Amino acid sequence: MLEQILCIDDDPITLMLCKKVIARSSFSNEIITAQNGEEALHYFNTLKYANTKSNIKPELIFLDLNMPIMGGWEFLDHFTSSAYSDFNKASVIVLSSTIDPDDLAKAKKYPIIIDFLSKPITQAMLEYLKKKIGLQ
Repeated sequence: MLEQILCIDDDPITLMLCKKVIARSSFSNEIITAQNGEEALHYFNTLKYANTKSNIKPELIFLDLNMPIMGGWEFLDHFTSSAYSDFNKASVIVLSSTIDPDDLAKAKKYPIIIDFLSKPITQAMLEYLKKKIGLQ
């Protein structure tokens, strides 16, 4: 089981569904959510400057691509920079409704992205990911 994951999506229903499916599957102890890339970067900045004894940080990020304020690609450009090097051991799963081949090709340019899956998140998807990242 992962200690913490982060779901980034602008749709509150998608975030609620992610939390419910992940909680039921014993996939992660804690689920953090953000409604866009900027909010997610703010969360990481908070972790960076927090003087807490806890070293818990997201191990996996579910990322939507099309969001207002800051979309998934822009988030990835910031997150993979040296400014966030303390956190980029986290793997990213793009969870999107897009079927654009250009998005699939672009995702391959980011080594941090380990998969590109279609919404909505499902129990079967989490079982597949458990095997892929070695949780079983």
